[in-house]
Amino acid sequence: MGFIKEFKEFAMRGSVVDLAVGVVIGGAFGKIVTSLVNDVIMPPIGYLTGGIDFSEMKYVIQPADEANEIAETAINYGNFINVIIEFLIIAFCIFLVIKGLNALKRKEEDAPAAPPEPSKEEVLLTEIRDLLKSK
Repeated sequence: MGFIKEFKEFAMRGSVVDLAVGVVIGGAFGKIVTSLVNDVIMPPIGYLTGGIDFSEMKYVIQPADEANEIAETAINYGNFINVIIEFLIIAFCIFLVIKGLNALKRKEEDAPAAPPEPSKEEVLLTEIRDLLKSK
């Protein structure tokens, strides 16, 4: 019974839950970036390069032979180019997020802290001083 309790404490620890949320959101973000690269960025690049579709670029080592049921063996370097572009976009987005968070931290650090509340002794001494001044 102790093992189950220990596992439950581990699984419900804040950092584990935060990590799980980050992984799920990261997966969804990856799909968005993949779509951005394949559906938005690559078509104009293909147009500018004369209709080249990077995802179809490959170096064929052994062509397919349907008569002998041999599959094509190829190096798909075009897909690799797409993945590099996706990585650069993700890295740039993360850079912007971290830059924004750092700017917010700097604003918090630069903001003057409110003066601390006077202690009870200081309040009492201030009252005594004011009473002595009024006499």
